[in-house]
Amino acid sequence: LNVGCTGGTVTYELTYKGLPVITPSRLGLVSDEADLTGGFSVVAVSRDTVDRSWSPVWGEYAEVRDHFHEMALTLEQEETGRVVTVRFRLFDDGLGFRYEVPEQEHLNYLTLRGEQTEFNLSGDHLAYCIPGDYDSNEFAYSTARISGLEDEIESRLYLKTYETKAEGGLSVQTPLMLRSDDGLYINIHEAALVHYAAMLLDVDDVSFRLKAHLVPDKNGVRGYLQAPFHSPWRTVIVSDDARDILASQLIYNLNEPCAIEDVSWIKPQKFVGV
Repeated sequence: LNVGCTGGTVTYELTYKGLPVITPSRLGLVSDEADLTGGFSVVAVSRDTVDRSWSPVWGEYAEVRDHFHEMALTLEQEETGRVVTVRFRLFDDGLGFRYEVPEQEHLNYLTLRGEQTEFNLSGDHLAYCIPGDYDSNEFAYSTARISGLEDEIESRLYLKTYETKAEGGLSVQTPLMLRSDDGLYINIHEAALVHYAAMLLDVDDVSFRLKAHLVPDKNGVRGYLQAPFHSPWRTVIVSDDARDILASQLIYNLNEPCAIEDVSWIKPQKFVGV
């Protein structure tokens, strides 16, 4: 992971075994009260390494290893004095990052309109995805190059059409699965989605740029937030073996821990349904 702040704009890029996964991509938040996409300088950097294990209530494994390097960048907007932290956690199989807005004098309430968060791809990858829709994710999956994704999605909508199509141009839902010509498998999703809008991805099928698209309410607002708060984690899982994507515990590790103290009454069950 490489992170930079040039001209007041924060960017990040990710590689795996020397191959590009995410090329330099912008970060930031947009709200009615504050534009937190530029004008920043880095005022502090903290680092940590964590290696711990925990036991899920149920799942594939009796014990899950949570092992990552963490870097938190504290950014100050020079013109306004507003402060934002971007926290990165780098695992052996991918990356998680989120925005954190602390309690501060210059920023209290935020009417969130969106994120600047980008995932710029290194090429015209093969994508496995479903179309962006605010009310349904029951679509037939499309498989196509990014450059041909719009036509492929449209050709499959006869199986089930939109319920509430995402605003704007071409968008897809997460998790988005990608395969590069270099043989990398890349999965883009989110973790710890609590009190925040869910994330779709706007697709630029010419420059192969993906951008966070947050689900709005009827007024176009993506969240009514009060500092201190943090966003969900944006996740990128990557491997040169597709089976590793399925086996990854990265999202589990980034989700909030179980809030129930006594879990002895929770038992595995079988379910037969539709």
